[in-house]
Amino acid sequence: MTTVLQVNNINKVYNGKSNFQALTNVSFSVDNGEFIGIMGPSGSGKTTLLNLVSTIDRPTSGEILINGEIPHNLKKDKLARFRRKELGFVFQDFNLLDTLTIEENIMLPLTLERTDSKEINRRIGNISKKLGIDNILNKRTYEVSGGQKQRAAMARAIIHQPSLLLADEPTGNLDSKSSKDVMQTMQTINKKEKTTMLMVTHDSYAASFCHRVIFIKDGKLYNEIYRGDNQKLFFQQILDVLSMLGGDSNDFSAVRL
Repeated sequence: MTTVLQVNNINKVYNGKSNFQALTNVSFSVDNGEFIGIMGPSGSGKTTLLNLVSTIDRPTSGEILINGEIPHNLKKDKLARFRRKELGFVFQDFNLLDTLTIEENIMLPLTLERTDSKEINRRIGNISKKLGIDNILNKRTYEVSGGQKQRAAMARAIIHQPSLLLADEPTGNLDSKSSKDVMQTMQTINKKEKTTMLMVTHDSYAASFCHRVIFIKDGKLYNEIYRGDNQKLFFQQILDVLSMLGGDSNDFSAVRL
């Protein structure tokens, strides 16, 4: 099994009037085809970690390798190209452009890469069918539901076949039915396309779709649990770890299966 993401002894310190250590000696790896969840109370360092992996921010010390390369060592132009080619992003607020149709939003990564128009059409046809959004391609973002927007955002995130899909609270703005649809869609993409995924979430139910969940507390790795075959049992285990983690009860969604 090849390792897509290797995080080695990451520390992140934010300098100010008083220095704040957001992450301390965090290490873990993600293998090709894995679907990993990151959970922890607000302020635990989840978003900081995602920002470092996504190359939006830089670690104070330690290193992050994606497909054996250290993107933080790349010059600006090469880093931008690396990010476009190797990474896909799904956000809580969708980040779709209202001025474009759903189809135009999805094709953006390929347009930036100057991909041949026939290939763009082929990939859009493929991916929109798989995600069940082939009937809304000509609509604008304000004409479709939240769940459809998130599936369009997912299509855009994986159309260029990235090595790693990074999801930041992908169900955060969705009702429970849309959340379930989106998580089932992510699970299907992971299984069928073998897309490697790293997802930060507060949602225990969303996390129960992952192969493995890594818990962070106060910037340090706290625990790690594996799903196995029983999603219901895994969901309960996630709730158990979260109850031990503490934090505000509003920090976590605990929709029952």
